[in-house]
Amino acid sequence: MKIIGIVGSSAELSYNRKLLYFIKKQYKHLFNLEIIEIKDLPMFNQSNNQTQSPEIQAINRKIKYADGVIIATPEHNHTITASLKSLLEWLSYEIHPLEDKPVMIVGASYYDQGSSRAQLHLRQILDAPGVNAIVMPGNEFLLGKVREAFDEQDNLKDERTIGFLGSTLEKFSRFIKVVSALEGPRPVEPEDLYCEGTIETTITDVDMSADDWVETAAAKVGAVEGNTYVKLNRGILTVDQLNYFLASMPMELTYADDNNQFIYYNYTKEGSTMLAGRQPGQVGNPLALCHPEKALKNVEWVIQQLRSGAQDCVRVHVPTHGPDKYVVHNYQAMHDENGNYVGINEFILDFKPIVDWYLKKTGQQLTGGQVDGTSGASEQSSVPADQPDAVSGASEHDTNTAPTAVPTTATVDAVSGASEH
Repeated sequence: MKIIGIVGSSAELSYNRKLLYFIKKQYKHLFNLEIIEIKDLPMFNQSNNQTQSPEIQAINRKIKYADGVIIATPEHNHTITASLKSLLEWLSYEIHPLEDKPVMIVGASYYDQGSSRAQLHLRQILDAPGVNAIVMPGNEFLLGKVREAFDEQDNLKDERTIGFLGSTLEKFSRFIKVVSALEGPRPVEPEDLYCEGTIETTITDVDMSADDWVETAAAKVGAVEGNTYVKLNRGILTVDQLNYFLASMPMELTYADDNNQFIYYNYTKEGSTMLAGRQPGQVGNPLALCHPEKALKNVEWVIQQLRSGAQDCVRVHVPTHGPDKYVVHNYQAMHDENGNYVGINEFILDFKPIVDWYLKKTGQQLTGGQVDGTSGASEQSSVPADQPDAVSGASEHDTNTAPTAVPTTATVDAVSGASEH
């Protein structure tokens, strides 16, 4: 279950922020909580419409895809903060992501009443036309005297408070399920697999389907190459060094951006010899042109899982490479420094050499057994029968049974790492 937590304060030190992070840590068995900030959002101004700005749209998408929302509000002059009110104005002006969305209100304040009046006012706002959220009735969580409520690790100290908070969150989880049953399946926003729109990094006025897209687009924007230095977030490399580095990765890498455009792969060999065939002329294509039409629904499903945050990584075993390989396609969501979705890192590798090395180093051996061969460390979900390769179009489904490893009494080398023991 995916929940969005909204910090209702712009303050650098916010006890409502601490409360949400405590909920995220303490109750992760109930749901996955993603916390969003409002302190850098533009104030609502109808004459300067910012609805389509990246900041507002990012929150809009996160709320639309979430199962529910928790708002943590302080109390300023008997009401909510100006910044929280401003956010709600943006989310009820031209866009309405909170409509029919289950919402729970919590709050913390310095005094005994624990933001009770702000919570009452917030309920009225969320019930207003244009907002139309479905707020969980009762179950008010009012955290007063917050200066003494948290310990040095930002954990709540009082066991009765923790118990009550846990019971209200369990009720909210059940409330979401009840609302979902009443409202039926939520409509899912379709993916633009043909890249008919643009994003900030789209190179416009260049034919995306052209075989020479890379060369033409590079010339248009004056892209650097060769021994020109590029400053990265923690390093400085030349473009040549970046290419060497990416080409040395023991896996096939592919980048599809937020606009669903295929913009990069680490070209080290011809497509016919790759685990998932890529062709140089494909780079620049919309993802729709990289797949047969029958696979587009599955491609869209994978992207929606990653864009919405329902899954951070979708993994698929493709068994068509023969018994000597265990090839897995991994679709990893990428995000910027503010947590906004910026595309897919698809990395493909044969796990069998890694497993063989691990067994040799640990002295374990494989035995029969039923294991999940597709989802990896992520939670299993309702996966379509055929999972696609989000770039090349491979959609074979793994029906094989993978073996499990059991320990023997062999000695493990705990020092030498990858070197032979």
